[in-house]
Amino acid sequence: MNKQDGKGTSGQRLKLLGGVAVTLFLGGCVSFSPDAGLSVAQNVAYTELNKDVVKVTNEAEAIATQQRAEELLRRPLTADSAVQIALLKNRGLQADFNELGVSEAEYVQATLPPNPTVALSRLGGSLELEIERQIVIGLFELATLPARAAIAQQQFRAAQFRTAEAVLRLAAETRREYYRAIAANQQVAFTQQALGTAETASELAKQLGESGSLNKLEQAREHAFYQELGAQLARARIEQKVARERLIRQLGLWGRDIEFRLPNSLPPLPARIASAKDIERQALEKRVDLQALRNDLTGVASQFGLTNATRFVTDVELAGLSSYERSTSVFTEDGETVVESERIKRRGLEVEFTIPIFDFGGTAVRNAQETYMAAANRLAERAVNVRSEAREAYLRYRGNYDLARHYQSRVLPLQKRIQDEALLQYSGMLVDVSQLILDARARILSNVDAINARRDFWIADTDLKAALIGGGVGGGEGGETTTAAAGGGAAAGGH
Repeated sequence: MNKQDGKGTSGQRLKLLGGVAVTLFLGGCVSFSPDAGLSVAQNVAYTELNKDVVKVTNEAEAIATQQRAEELLRRPLTADSAVQIALLKNRGLQADFNELGVSEAEYVQATLPPNPTVALSRLGGSLELEIERQIVIGLFELATLPARAAIAQQQFRAAQFRTAEAVLRLAAETRREYYRAIAANQQVAFTQQALGTAETASELAKQLGESGSLNKLEQAREHAFYQELGAQLARARIEQKVARERLIRQLGLWGRDIEFRLPNSLPPLPARIASAKDIERQALEKRVDLQALRNDLTGVASQFGLTNATRFVTDVELAGLSSYERSTSVFTEDGETVVESERIKRRGLEVEFTIPIFDFGGTAVRNAQETYMAAANRLAERAVNVRSEAREAYLRYRGNYDLARHYQSRVLPLQKRIQDEALLQYSGMLVDVSQLILDARARILSNVDAINARRDFWIADTDLKAALIGGGVGGGEGGETTTAAAGGGAAAGGH
């Protein structure tokens, strides 16, 4: 009677254990999302960029994205079409999507109950047989499954926002390289035009020298000015090709696709510019990197709570045991051989757990605490930096707009007037060729600087949007190098 009660109790425990496992399995596990986790990136791309993002997973999708890119490449590129092509063709972005898929797989794995361990053993002799079956389930992992699933969800959510940041970063850098490429084209076109004028003046100086109307010093100055412009044109063409290659890399193009066309000039300056009102608030609300860090902090906080709650017990395993023994006895009774078999079946449960007796979980708790504080400090630091980045981006945006407008409305008209007056006076023999060359150099430098100022404004416009929504800031600083290189030759010639 007692044995039957024991067997009934063991069976009830196994059924209860199975019921708990099924309940946790049905309530905790999740499945893969139909959009491969790209919902956040897709929403950000549509809302902030008015663009689409596609994860290419098969040949049909690859063909569709290629056809769409080719359709955009048939027309001269705009900043918007360049961004859309980059979002479709850039393989680095596709790798980011793949890494998001890895994060989702880890999230789904974290929601699954622990796999049971099954052990079978068989011992046999001449007249004896013993079979043991054992099923081991990690109760600790099973009990903490909801908490661990919640932590994994926060980590996956943070990965989604980081993928969205990668989308915004690619879009911003594509716009920057687009404006740099067009500015480089404009500099080449203007320098080539100025070189044609200088070539005509050089030929004229040669003819005047042959007739005795122009001395050798003035002839040499005209020829030197022409040669300097030739060197500047060569430098500008190098910058033009480099800028185009950088844009090609951002777009992810190769083969015949790199033969795309660009507009002849940068977009005109807008009539009105954005206001500085509430830019800090907008950045704090919209920046995707901040949202990623917030999810990181929530996940780390949950991990800290779980570690603190389980500090005294780190592992618990429940084993269901079932054994079967058979022994056979052979003896002689009344001159006859008698064979008797005895069969014994046993069932039971075994619990194993680990207790950290040397530190009582203190090291794990300290580790979790420091990890939590590090995540909190990173979030606080980023929030402070986001405010400053928004203000700095607006200062560059407003300053470059005023500078470009100044060149457009003041400097270039004055340089044109100086050139026109200098030509009139030169024709009337009122000024010599030296003054004419100096005025031409100043006009060339002003025009190159005006092109660069407009380029820097559009890059600053891109940086401002990136500072408000995410995607990297400060990309416009590299424009200063090109400005100095473009003007270096003319400035040196002026001395």
